[in-house]
Amino acid sequence: MIGTADIVITIGYILLIVAIGLWTGLRKKSAATEGSGAYFLAGKTLRWPMIGLALFATNISCLHLVSLAQSGFDSGLLNGNFEWMAAFTLILLALFFVPFYIRSGVATLPDFLERRYNRACRDWLAIVSIVSAVIIHIAFSFLAGGIVLETLFGIDMYASIIVIAALTGLYTIVGGLRAVVVTESIQSVVLIAGAVIITVAAWNKMGGWQPMEAVLANQGALDKLSMMRPVGDASGMSWMAVFLGYPILGIWYWCADQTIVQRVLGAKDENHARVGALFCGFIKILPVFIFVLPGLFAWALYQSGGLDLSALKHGTGEVDSKGIYTLMITQLLPSGLIGVLVAALLSGLMSQIAGALNSIATLASFDLYKRFRPETKDADLVKAGRWASALALLVSIGLLPLLNRYQSLFEGINDVIAHIAPPITCVFLLGIFWKRASARSAQLTLWIGSALGALVYAMNKLYPQGPLGGIPFMMMAFYLFLACVAMQVLFSFLYPVVLTEKSGALYWRSWREPLEGEGWKGFGNYKFLSVLLLLVMGVLYWIFR
Repeated sequence: MIGTADIVITIGYILLIVAIGLWTGLRKKSAATEGSGAYFLAGKTLRWPMIGLALFATNISCLHLVSLAQSGFDSGLLNGNFEWMAAFTLILLALFFVPFYIRSGVATLPDFLERRYNRACRDWLAIVSIVSAVIIHIAFSFLAGGIVLETLFGIDMYASIIVIAALTGLYTIVGGLRAVVVTESIQSVVLIAGAVIITVAAWNKMGGWQPMEAVLANQGALDKLSMMRPVGDASGMSWMAVFLGYPILGIWYWCADQTIVQRVLGAKDENHARVGALFCGFIKILPVFIFVLPGLFAWALYQSGGLDLSALKHGTGEVDSKGIYTLMITQLLPSGLIGVLVAALLSGLMSQIAGALNSIATLASFDLYKRFRPETKDADLVKAGRWASALALLVSIGLLPLLNRYQSLFEGINDVIAHIAPPITCVFLLGIFWKRASARSAQLTLWIGSALGALVYAMNKLYPQGPLGGIPFMMMAFYLFLACVAMQVLFSFLYPVVLTEKSGALYWRSWREPLEGEGWKGFGNYKFLSVLLLLVMGVLYWIFR
């Protein structure tokens, strides 16, 4: 439970964000910035700092702060791979996907699939994208936020979730993408500041890096500092699983998921889109140190008697690490700062939900509603999107009891993604880089690949001791991806491609072609930034190998 001052700070922050979102969405617009393009894509006026911060805010939610700290407590820095590997897929987004999306002028990624393949591919991706946004971006975030708010304030989890859903939905549904991106930029700063505060508090309580390392050595747990585990590691996250499995998840999430890519589609121009994606790649270095590391410090503090975890222990004496972040906030911070940290948690929660709602509105309007009513006016498209957002909120709240069964929320969300991503990653990669990828092959790969992923997921949950139960979900994603590639290649030979004037322009003739675009001069050049980010990530992986 927290004090009055912290409650006032928390409520004040929520009201401030809602007010800024409503003001941004409702302020008087010029004729050029009105209509569905302004609502869904911010009138294509976004600059690189706002894009980078919005990408980060949409990705990082209350779920990440809570679950990454939990993973730091349980397994050390290992799950930080999900953050650092994102830098490599953001480079792919900037170099190969961004120019494609910007030049083709698409409003949604399903729209791109229709131009490259056919209408059936568009419909399928639209439906899958909406379902994944509801489950992954909204429901899981609600669950993490509800657990934190119930622990801190003593409020019923579902009551607190409904209030947050109503307030976030209010400015998102009214204001559109501009309101989302403006509030996300503010929330990114608050979220990072809050995470830095808890990291510094844990560092000071521990006495620095060396005392923490000494505790790890005494407990025989120095492997908690390693990001690269050997093949066959009990965690299921060996270096091979990370480097083979993560790209399948990452390319779908960062390069082919509407919720993320929509920030790029609203860019002022191609260079702002590219540099914004790379800027996010540099920011993604931080979570290992400010989200995961505090959990590792908490483990070391617990082992040395510096942290009381009795409130998290079951009757058997085992620690339920889901609440470790909340416990750190209450035990390591003074009054006032606790309110700031709660505001940071709510920043992550509200920003991810807001981003997902706007993407759902865009998909439901452009890819579903407009198909059946092609003459629909802009005002009606916006209205349909708002109704879709409201419905998505209700469905996500209804899913909470089911998703709450996962022991680790972060592993739960990635387990779901591992079975959704492979067919989508496959059809995007082959569609962009292989001329002979046909419409019929993509359609069948999406259908069969998605069914295969759902079947494998169900079998693992119903028969965890079965032949597939022992395969780590990262490797399962890789195997499903290989099956989808084989499927699409085979079907492309059985049903040869028939390129139209439109689809014939929607693939790269060579990997060099997207790199021919002229970038900004000097340090802002996207090629220079890409090489710099690669070098930085290489050095970091070498240090924490």
